[in-house]
Amino acid sequence: MRNSLRKGLQNRSTKSRLHNLERKYAELVGAGNKKEAGEALRLLSSALDKAAKTGVIHRAKANRSKSRLTVRLNATAAAAAK
Repeated sequence: MRNSLRKGLQNRSTKSRLHNLERKYAELVGAGNKKEAGEALRLLSSALDKAAKTGVIHRAKANRSKSRLTVRLNATAAAAAK
């Protein structure tokens, strides 16, 4: 029981960090800051990979999220170029 509680707290902390990184990324994309959003995407991708490696989230969910976030950044960059 103590292990489950400890690991549950670690998982919650990791998921909270992912959520905060994703929210920061969404704000930067919405504001049109391509350079800062690219850096935030790099940090978020790394955090997703680490969470998948430790079993906090599924590997496919991490890959799907990274793909969707990248598409979002590219769409914003294309819209800004027009």
